[in-house]
Amino acid sequence: MRKLASYVKPYLGQVLIAIALLFLQANCDLALPDYMSQIVNVGIQQGGVENAIPQAIRQSEMNRALLFVAAADQDWLLSHYTLTTSQSPDYATEVKAYPQLAKEPVYILNKVSSADVSRLDVLMGKALLAVSGIEQAVANPALAQQMAAAGGFDLSKLPAGTDVFALLGSQPAAQRSRITGLISQKFAAMDESTIIQAAAGAIQREYTALGVDTAALQTSYMLRTGFIMLLITLLSVACVILVSLLASRVAAGLARDVRRAVFKQVEGFSGVEFDTFSTASLITRSTNDITQIQMVSMLLMRMVFYAPIIGVGGILRAIGKSPSMWWIIALAVVLLLSITVTVFSLTQPRFKIIQNLIDRLNLVAREGLTGMMVIRAFDMQPAEEQRFDATNRELSGQLLFVNRVMVTMMPLMMVLMNGLSLLIVWVGAQQVAASAIQVGDMIAFMQYAMQIVFAFMMLSFMFIILPRASISAGRIAQVLDVEPSITDPAEPRTFRAPFRGVVEFRDVSFRYPGADEDALSGLTFTAQPGQTTAIIGATGSGKSTTVNLIPRFYDVTGGAITLDGVDLRQVSQHDLRDKIGYVPQKSNLFSGTIESNLRYADETAPSGTLRQALDIAQASEFVFAKPEGVEGEIAQGGMNVSGGQKQRLSIARALVKQAPIYIFDDSFSALDFRTDAALRRALRESTGGSTLFIVTQRISTIKNAEQIIVLDEGRIVGKGTHRQLMESCEIYRDIALSQLSQEELA
Repeated sequence: MRKLASYVKPYLGQVLIAIALLFLQANCDLALPDYMSQIVNVGIQQGGVENAIPQAIRQSEMNRALLFVAAADQDWLLSHYTLTTSQSPDYATEVKAYPQLAKEPVYILNKVSSADVSRLDVLMGKALLAVSGIEQAVANPALAQQMAAAGGFDLSKLPAGTDVFALLGSQPAAQRSRITGLISQKFAAMDESTIIQAAAGAIQREYTALGVDTAALQTSYMLRTGFIMLLITLLSVACVILVSLLASRVAAGLARDVRRAVFKQVEGFSGVEFDTFSTASLITRSTNDITQIQMVSMLLMRMVFYAPIIGVGGILRAIGKSPSMWWIIALAVVLLLSITVTVFSLTQPRFKIIQNLIDRLNLVAREGLTGMMVIRAFDMQPAEEQRFDATNRELSGQLLFVNRVMVTMMPLMMVLMNGLSLLIVWVGAQQVAASAIQVGDMIAFMQYAMQIVFAFMMLSFMFIILPRASISAGRIAQVLDVEPSITDPAEPRTFRAPFRGVVEFRDVSFRYPGADEDALSGLTFTAQPGQTTAIIGATGSGKSTTVNLIPRFYDVTGGAITLDGVDLRQVSQHDLRDKIGYVPQKSNLFSGTIESNLRYADETAPSGTLRQALDIAQASEFVFAKPEGVEGEIAQGGMNVSGGQKQRLSIARALVKQAPIYIFDDSFSALDFRTDAALRRALRESTGGSTLFIVTQRISTIKNAEQIIVLDEGRIVGKGTHRQLMESCEIYRDIALSQLSQEELA
């Protein structure tokens, strides 16, 4: 994957935007459990009371609470309240909110800074709890006796109607502390949130005494918090949509750029590179492998960047909710990593095998489809079906193994998640019973634990599919890293004007990569403009290899080939091939129209040039026999025309170029003798100033050539005209006599 990182640079801005959106989404997702915790803790259990600081409290109740506030803190606490009476300026407004104000003065909370909230929570919370505890002790003789045993007096023995708080106020501070010691001890282990929750009941009772609608207060809090959660959810959804859009755009763009780079690289391959990579393998790399990269790139942006944020954030927030249960998350992470490592070790070696088998399957399918006529002719359908089935079954077996291993992950993860939930509930229930945490905090801890598990599940999934993508990336990099054996020189030369087209072979040798012997050895001859140089020889003698050296499909390994005295390796490939009209041994047409195929040689060629090329190639007869003419459709590979028609269209395409050099590599083999003779006459008349190379097995095709080169096992064994070779070259004479009679050869 690192080798393809350079292709991400154009999309780096979009990737950074996506990461920022993922960070925002993760924070939104992490905030939701906290708000859910608030709904449970504050909305349900505390009736909408958010803290232990009452917004309003009766003067009489405040006086009771102050009994349990240290003298040093009383003035500071009262400074945050304003005593409102019937004489106060804002009486009319406040009495509507607190009807009890009409009967007695009420303390109204001033605006409190966030720094003072925590201290006020503890002071007011404990004071209100103490007041509530005294009231419970008066009503509960058992609790009153516990207070008496602690050093106070038995509140249950006080005469009926006794004002306990007035009595406590008249007692020395030390005595008052002993009486309230048990109450303070009961709440000493509580943290701030637990104190707030415990004091919420007392505050609600105070609000009821003030005439406040506590049900409306609770409903208002629930709706307000729910609306905030809805907004956060919508923001998270918007982030998901935008990230998905960006991830899709980046992945598609990356795949497009890599596919373009692979195609451009393959276009620059010489025959040596094509001998290294099979066509089926290159197709698989350009399609299946790049698709794997595209899919993983999208998932990387969507999951891999998101999972660490949500995982780390979830751990921090979960521990913040309940530090004592951190070991549950650690246990879950260890189990997840164990499952992931096991699955990874089982599947990783199989992915490379799978990609190679896909190559093999494409190769077998391609051979079967292109060679269908031969397969049917020899009645080999069962054998080909068996060959395809063997590869298909092997690929299916590997895929099934990988899928079986991967599908076990989901049940294991579900078992882990459900077990984790049960463990959190069991441990959390004990924490709630001990007043260490609240119910809402336990629920939030569970949700954070699920988020952490999902984050590790996403990472686990990526660790499983990344190896396959890594293998695909490696296969693509193999193509992109190839240094073409045929390259342009750093400072290319140009051909002298006027260009003549003299091709000279100077002691040329050539050996295919990895071969033990030369395919060509010691070739020396000159092809002059206005003349036909024919190359003939037995099958495998090196005829096609010889002419393939001229356009530099291969480079010579010894000697040199010059064009107008300039070594071919000293000019650019574009300049060289611009001078050559080439007709390959295997005619190849492209899907489109006849005109689009002809214009492949010259897009700007006028219609007259196209018609002239068709006339010379003896193709006008069948092209214009149909109403469409040159607009007639050509199927893929020219499957809708005959072999002879395909050859004539290929010849016409080369002639459209009007090049000074033409190479016809066994391009007349599918033509009948009458068409062959007519085409050669037309060629001689129209290309009289060009250098012609004709590779053929037919003596009749080259009998009138100015120069005939006879090859045998890569060496020149004869050179001259037909008449000269009939007298001096035994191999040529044998070939000629095997095709024509003595009278025809004369």
